[in-house]
Amino acid sequence: MSTQEYIESGILELYVYGKLNDSEIEEVVKMAKQHTEIQAEIVEIENAIVYLSGSVAPRLSGKNYEAIKQQIFGDTTKVVELKPQEKPKSGISQYLGWAAAIVFLVGGGYLFQQVEGKKDAIANIEKEKGKLQQAVVDLELKNKANEETLALLRDPKNTVVPLAGQEVSPTSYAKVYWNQETQTVYIDGAGLPEPPEGYVYQVWALKLNPLTPLSIGLLDDFKGDNKRIFAVDNVVEAEAFGITLEPSGGSASPTLEQLYTLGKV
Repeated sequence: MSTQEYIESGILELYVYGKLNDSEIEEVVKMAKQHTEIQAEIVEIENAIVYLSGSVAPRLSGKNYEAIKQQIFGDTTKVVELKPQEKPKSGISQYLGWAAAIVFLVGGGYLFQQVEGKKDAIANIEKEKGKLQQAVVDLELKNKANEETLALLRDPKNTVVPLAGQEVSPTSYAKVYWNQETQTVYIDGAGLPEPPEGYVYQVWALKLNPLTPLSIGLLDDFKGDNKRIFAVDNVVEAEAFGITLEPSGGSASPTLEQLYTLGKV
C-alpha cells in the first residue's frame, strides 16, 4: 500500500479519534515516523477537528462530553475497508464526516447543558418559593403575637409600675404591667442592658414592712427576645417590684448589690 493509499484509507482519522487497538496504533506511529507526509496529515486532521468542534459550542465538561460520545459512537468502531472506487478525496473533505460528528457531539452537549441549567433554575425557584412562604407564615405569627402583647399591655385594668435604675446601674429602667383582677404580670425589660454570660435577670414581688421578697420569674432568652416583654408568675399582693441580676437559674433571695431596678406600686 502506497503512502497516499494509506492516508486515504481512513485509518489516520480513527487514530486521531482513539478508536484503534494497540497493534494498529503501533503501526500508525511507525508509519508516521517513516513518512513525514503521514505525520503532517495526522496534525492536519487534529487541527481541523479541534477548530470545527470548538467553533460551534461552549466548552463541555469531560463528564458530559464522554456521556454524549458514548450515545453517538458506542464502545467500539470498526475500520471499514474501502473499495478502490469508494476512496475518499484527499484533503479536508475526507474527514468532514468526522468533523460533522464532532459538531453534532458538542452541539448535543450544549443542548444537554441548557436543559440541565433550566432544571436547576426551576429547582432554585421552588426553593425560594418555599422560603418566601415560610417567611410569610413567620411574619403572620409575629404580627399576631405583637397584637396579643399590645392588647395585654393596653388593658385599662392594668396597674403600670415604673421601675427606676439603682446604684449598680442608674440608667436602667423597666415597667411592670400588673392586672390585679387576673393577677397576671408582664415585665417590659427594654431599658435593661443585656446580662453578662452566665447571669439572668430575676423579678421580685416585694412586701416592704418587713421586707419580704417573692421571686416571680426569670427574664430568660433576654438576647433572643427583641420586644423584651416577659410574662412572669401571677401576683396576688405586692407593694413594690424589683429586678436583680443573678447567676443562671436564679437565686433563693435577691442579691441586693445587684439590684438594677426598683419601683413602688
